[in-house]
Amino acid sequence: MNEPLADIGLAGLAISGILIGVALALSLVRRLGLEKDLIVAALRALVQLLVVGFALRIVVDDDDPLIFTWIWVVLMAVVAAWTVRRRAPEVPNVIPLSLSAFAAAAVVSLGVLFGLGVFEPTGRAIVPIAGMMIGNSMTATVVVARRIVAEANDHRDLIEARLSLGLSAQDAFAPHLREAVRTGLIPQIETTKTVGLIALPGAMTGLILAGVEPVDAVRVQVSVMYLVLGSVSATAAVMAIGLTRGLFTSDHRLAGRGSVSSPP
Repeated sequence: MNEPLADIGLAGLAISGILIGVALALSLVRRLGLEKDLIVAALRALVQLLVVGFALRIVVDDDDPLIFTWIWVVLMAVVAAWTVRRRAPEVPNVIPLSLSAFAAAAVVSLGVLFGLGVFEPTGRAIVPIAGMMIGNSMTATVVVARRIVAEANDHRDLIEARLSLGLSAQDAFAPHLREAVRTGLIPQIETTKTVGLIALPGAMTGLILAGVEPVDAVRVQVSVMYLVLGSVSATAAVMAIGLTRGLFTSDHRLAGRGSVSSPP
């Protein structure tokens, strides 16, 4: 293995803060008014990552029981579901739907990678991989959920017209559901298409900086990209199915206007 490049030390960490200064200078010169946000973002990132870094010591050691690792993964999913609730307040029952979506993604993606032996089921592997899975799935969940609610509100008359012609709720809403799911999946699909051509992704960059051979880093990164794409697809599908069922009554009528909140 090559000499690791990632041990930058406290001095290197401090020097990297110069880049925040560059952003602050740009905001001041151009009068963007982003100085406070930049400082808060930089400090929050530093504090949060330091806390997580110290806390991860209890879950990434190979001698620690995996129960701590899975507790950590569950906590990540709960925090992610709460974040979805804050970003999509107009979506009904969004927390249980989000948790169901994350659980489905975990079963599919983590089940394949760890159940079929792609990665060893250790805390050091489970936590970061689950984090990437939940983080990317959270974004897709927000987009799909908000888009479904928006489609139901914006095209209510058209949906009710299809229902009046005898179409089932599933068929009447199908075009809008497809559009919502496509909106959630396309960004990740496009990212997967261009990976390596425009920028090296995070996992691969980190491995190379840590001294791993580039070809070995590529194998890990490809597995991670497939993980992300699969988990995003699973969460989008679960959220779409669960939320769509709540939009219609048992006799195939679109729920009342009070049941589907309008986006803020």
